Amino acid sequence: MLILAIETSCDDTSAAVVEDGVNVLSGVVSSQVEVHAKYGGVVPELACRKHIENLGPVVQMALNEAGVKLEGLDALAATVGPGLVGALLVGLNTAKSMSYALRLPLIGVNHLESHILSILLEKPDVPFPYVALVVSGGHTNLYLAEAPCRYELLGRTRDDAAGEAFDKVAKMLGLGYPGGPVIDRMAGEGNPEAVDFPRPYISPDTLDFSFSGLKTAVFYFLRDKAPALLASDGLTDKQSHQVGEGTGAAVKAEDVAAAFQKSAVEVLVAKTVQAAESRGVSTVVTAGGVAANSALRKELSDAGEAAGLQVYHPSPALCTD
Repeated sequence: MLILAIETSCDDTSAAVVEDGVNVLSGVVSSQVEVHAKYGGVVPELACRKHIENLGPVVQMALNEAGVKLEGLDALAATVGPGLVGALLVGLNTAKSMSYALRLPLIGVNHLESHILSILLEKPDVPFPYVALVVSGGHTNLYLAEAPCRYELLGRTRDDAAGEAFDKVAKMLGLGYPGGPVIDRMAGEGNPEAVDFPRPYISPDTLDFSFSGLKTAVFYFLRDKAPALLASDGLTDKQSHQVGEGTGAAVKAEDVAAAFQKSAVEVLVAKTVQAAESRGVSTVVTAGGVAANSALRKELSDAGEAAGLQVYHPSPALCTD
């Protein structure tokens, strides 16, 4: 069974050929980072236009890489949501047209379900049920995956997604877009104890998340205690500025990144372990773009080992859309 899969839920134009549901013969991703970087985030209209330009060549490259012709396909698949409506329409309508012309079945795929199951492409023996932490620029959700197609939402963000908070903090520091990888890299060079940012747990009886307050706390710290670090002062990811006199300590951009990341990761890890223990499952899976964050991977693995949980992380290439 050969399936050509198309994914255009946000700003990556992607296509892959998958054999028998687990063997990825090809995977081609065209990034739009350079298009959106100057705006500090994804511009939906620009994303749609780039998908229209890129999708044809990306599909052809995926077929060539897999050594498959259109006539050799058994089915088509495309993301139907959630995501940017216009971006989704580009991929879905392309897949519909191909399905009609080739007389092949079309499979609509849920974006979040794909993240939840992505680990199975590398580790098909991961046992159900498991708790899945889906954490990205648009989502921060906890699911109980009982079996394929059977999921229970345990918790979700009430405001900003974790990845969105990473991007916005990076923008405050003038680090560019996407901010997550830069924050992760800079945090490794900073002191996470330099600033005591809040841990947004909400309350002990909920598995929901909230990152807007943490993001705001970073802004107020920079405004009141470290104005030299704000993006308006021209900071780049290759520069650091010391806080001026009267702030009580010298704090670098690397320290702010490390302290912010520590706070966000602590909450993500604590809620995920709490979810697994509350449902009596022994397996945890991460998914989504932020699942590539090195601190989250390490801290969740360590916390899982201490709690007797088996934690699985997809390769970074399978964390993105």
